[in-house]
Amino acid sequence: MELIEKLEPVFIFISIILGLLFNNIPIINQISPYLITIFLSLMLFTLFLDIPIEDIKHSFSNHKFTSTSLIINFIWTPLFGYFLANIFLNGNIDLIIGFFMLILTPCTDWYLVFTKMAKGDLASSISLLPINLVLQLILLPVYLLLFFSSSNTLQLSDLINSLITYIVLPFILAQIVKYLLKDKEYNEKITSIFTDNQLLFLCIAIFGLFNTESSVLLENINSIGVLFIPLILFFMANGLLDYITSKKLNFSYEEYASLTFTTLARNSPLALAIAISSFANNELIAISLVIGPLIELPVLYIVSRILLSIKEKY
Repeated sequence: MELIEKLEPVFIFISIILGLLFNNIPIINQISPYLITIFLSLMLFTLFLDIPIEDIKHSFSNHKFTSTSLIINFIWTPLFGYFLANIFLNGNIDLIIGFFMLILTPCTDWYLVFTKMAKGDLASSISLLPINLVLQLILLPVYLLLFFSSSNTLQLSDLINSLITYIVLPFILAQIVKYLLKDKEYNEKITSIFTDNQLLFLCIAIFGLFNTESSVLLENINSIGVLFIPLILFFMANGLLDYITSKKLNFSYEEYASLTFTTLARNSPLALAIAISSFANNELIAISLVIGPLIELPVLYIVSRILLSIKEKY
């Protein structure tokens, strides 16, 4: 595991603190909203540039593993996440939506790091990337409309504008760039320039978010804390489900470890981008999506250690 990947939660936390510390500097306050838009768009452009959409067909080479992961991620998890949110978040619609968006979107980057740490089936995990990405693009707006269209919080026009700005345009631009850079070696060099700076893009966007919304966070700091309980329950329940399912389906340890991280790791930049644009007047939604990883990443590290400890017994 690279040092920068190990320190990713630290960098995110530092970005939050810096955003809050510089909240009274007028020039920074003025440019912060633009930092969010520009660097989230760059983050998503990089994500689309790096993921081989054309390899979706390879996701089904291990159809039992793939179908199990998709059922847990896109059928069980949304229903379970919505249940947890309504039970533990005291009717706070902003926190409910934020938690739901966090739970609904499987991770598209660092889950591979933890899979490798736990000696899981990295090839199967990588093969899931493009199909997980595509299903997020399709199902996130569908689930939001299904569960929250009557809440007076979600406006269809805002959701459509968000999808075009942060999803459609970066996706199209990434495909154009990949088409123009047909030379594989040159393509890899250009792609690496962006992928090597993914964390930087994310941290700048988070800095802008917390600088812009510092007063909202400080006024609702106690509310944000209640995310801890349902998030931990989600990890515990899905971790147990992964173990039982893997045993029932006779998965190897490597497949079990891969299934665990593909169904536990959350925090997609897609969700953050949609939250910022679609819920511009509901800042807690976006803030909860950033707070989530500060809980999630240490948990995933602990899970990777637990899996290694039971590897021989499994």
